[in-house]
Amino acid sequence: MSQHHKPQPVLHSHLREKDEYGQSSHDHQQHQPAADGAGHDHHHGQHAHADACCSHGTEAGQNQSPGKHNPPPEGTNRVRYRIDKMDCPTEETLIRNRLEPMAGISRLDFNLLDRELTVYHRLDEPQPIAAALQALDMAPSLLGTGAPVAAVPPALSARLKGLLTISGLAAVGAEGIAWTTGDEGSWLVVALAALSILSTGLPTLKKGWIALKNLTLNIYFLMSLAIAGAVIIGQWPEAAMVVFLFAVAEAIEALSLERARKAIKSLTALAPETAEVKVADGWQEQPVAEVPIGCRIRVRTGARVPLDSRVESGGAALDQAPITGESLPVDKRVGDTLYAGSIVTDGVVEAIVTTIAGDSTLARIAAAIQDAQSQRAPTQRFVDQFAHYYTPAVVALAVLLAVLGPLLFDGAWGAWLYQALVMLVIACPCALVVSTPITVVSGLAAAARHGILIKGGTYLENGRLLKAVALDKTGTLTLGKPALTDAAPFGDLPLDQALLIAASLDEHSTHPVAQALVAGWRGRQPATTMLPVEDFGVLSGHGVKGRIAGQLWHLGNHRLVEELGICSLELEARLALLENAGKTTVILCSPSGPVAVFAVADTVRPESFAAVAALRALHVEPVMLTGDNPATARAIADQLGIQDARGNLMPDEKQAAVAELKNRYGAVGMVGDGVNDALALARADIGFAMGAAGTATALETADVAIMDDDPRKIADFIRLSRRAGSILKQNIALALGIKIVFFALALAGHATLWMAVFADMGASLMVVFNGLRLLRQFAQRPPVINQMP
Repeated sequence: MSQHHKPQPVLHSHLREKDEYGQSSHDHQQHQPAADGAGHDHHHGQHAHADACCSHGTEAGQNQSPGKHNPPPEGTNRVRYRIDKMDCPTEETLIRNRLEPMAGISRLDFNLLDRELTVYHRLDEPQPIAAALQALDMAPSLLGTGAPVAAVPPALSARLKGLLTISGLAAVGAEGIAWTTGDEGSWLVVALAALSILSTGLPTLKKGWIALKNLTLNIYFLMSLAIAGAVIIGQWPEAAMVVFLFAVAEAIEALSLERARKAIKSLTALAPETAEVKVADGWQEQPVAEVPIGCRIRVRTGARVPLDSRVESGGAALDQAPITGESLPVDKRVGDTLYAGSIVTDGVVEAIVTTIAGDSTLARIAAAIQDAQSQRAPTQRFVDQFAHYYTPAVVALAVLLAVLGPLLFDGAWGAWLYQALVMLVIACPCALVVSTPITVVSGLAAAARHGILIKGGTYLENGRLLKAVALDKTGTLTLGKPALTDAAPFGDLPLDQALLIAASLDEHSTHPVAQALVAGWRGRQPATTMLPVEDFGVLSGHGVKGRIAGQLWHLGNHRLVEELGICSLELEARLALLENAGKTTVILCSPSGPVAVFAVADTVRPESFAAVAALRALHVEPVMLTGDNPATARAIADQLGIQDARGNLMPDEKQAAVAELKNRYGAVGMVGDGVNDALALARADIGFAMGAAGTATALETADVAIMDDDPRKIADFIRLSRRAGSILKQNIALALGIKIVFFALALAGHATLWMAVFADMGASLMVVFNGLRLLRQFAQRPPVINQMP
């Protein structure tokens, strides 16, 4: 055994029965990606740490990672409300100001897109919470545990369109008559202005009164004050225009938010409502919610898979883009996993249901996105804090302007009051506050559509800060399963004949090395049939033997050749060359000696070359961390152009390596399988889990889950984060810049009320549309060809 081999935990000792290639039966379990370095014990201990990785990784996954993801406060009860009137950060602030000071309230989570509020509390009953929301005229509806999200009403109903039309015509009419007659107080102007205000202004005035009662200086209070002030000083046309422009801007903003909501829903509302289930007398359509685990379902061409399941018979090509972001269909055969929401593009399969509808991969993605929306990003927290001080300060300045202006600078009291009202409208930080949530939600939606599940705005924003990314080798940079890489004659026997004999012997073995050799033969000689083998036998820890056409053949590892006494210096040199490259060697021997040498190794993913190059282009340093031996690690790293490659690492050593990288570079990401690398993932600033579509643990523990196995998406995430950060800065600069310009115009006496409303709400719409640009971040990626350097 290898000099690097470490004692295995006693927990797994009963699993270590040796097979023909010197590897334990436990190591055969290819569905467990834990074993970093899926090589073979008979050369350099390539699997020496597998069991340790499994045990430590699972424990870490349970105990470490959840701490990074804002778990519910201990000892609290949870209650969810649907609030149809809550569709803007303004309402969120109003609710926070009312509920957070209440005794027994621990935490509030808001999902503005779905208009949901989750309250964690220590009250005996939630009635006081509902009463407080009713007092704010929020009309809450209690949602049961696990209740599906009800459809949000359309942003622009037919009734609202009609009211906007009436309000607009009346406001324009009042403004036109006042301008042509020069009389802003005529009964016709007042009547038209009043009609405009009553058509669309009552909700604003009502919300303004509620804000005043709760001592909250929000947009509705400021607008109500501006409308009332304009009416008091006789500026009826101005008041009407303010009401109309504000209502139009709110409608357009609601439509923009609806677009972001639909982008999210398009990702999560993909599974059909019924499934074709096998019953005693045939097949029957049943609601997916009623289909239990173990049922047999059938999915035909063109249909969506209703539930997570395992193929039992048949075969098909599936479009998994809604789940993994993969651009090409994936072939599915018996034993393969089907994900709810994926589409059968060709073929028919029958499958056994493996999860209920509420626990499917698609459902977990939906839950993760909903949870991510409820978490406030760093920029949003900063903006909220800024607005907390900014708005009262400007309101105070407007009051001083109205009171001290006539006293210090002369002029009519009405004129100074008018300028103060203009300043009140400008004071609203609506554009500033709304800029962050829409940008973050658009980024989350774009990433999820691309097969990247980001667990919150914090990670979306902080990804741009990464200076180094540590990558696990097996299953991340490599395919995670052995493949035939080398085949060479060692004597006079033709290589094709030697490979056929070796494959015929290994066809009787289930060992991964044997399967890789047989698969390699099939790829090279697809039209050839196997040779019959007699007297087949397993040579424990060494290989196999058998007779073909009456001649005895041996096929096995380096130790087998030595025990047969047919090893030579020339063969040793040939084997050393392959073994130093991290490959597992297999030798075919006739009674007269070795006749062929084969090598099997975990091969590099075609996408890994582009992935490493993309990280370097972003000036992010790629580092390889693996439990495999240093020779294998170095061989893979050299192919990819990674300078820093570290082998023989146990899970706690990977964690220490991440800590050291943080000290050297700053912010560091860690990419692993989400299970066995949990310690290192938790230690990193951002933990990435690969292949998360098939692993519930990865979805739950990772900060960023890559739904398929494409490592290029690490760089895609960093690019998305950098663009999101750029858009957030643009939005803040835009919102503040417009306010500074209009402050100057107001102080100079050149700004009107309707101009101030138009500017403020125009700024809001500009930052919303700017944030929505993130939805188009990812273009369709072309198919990958092997990008060997």
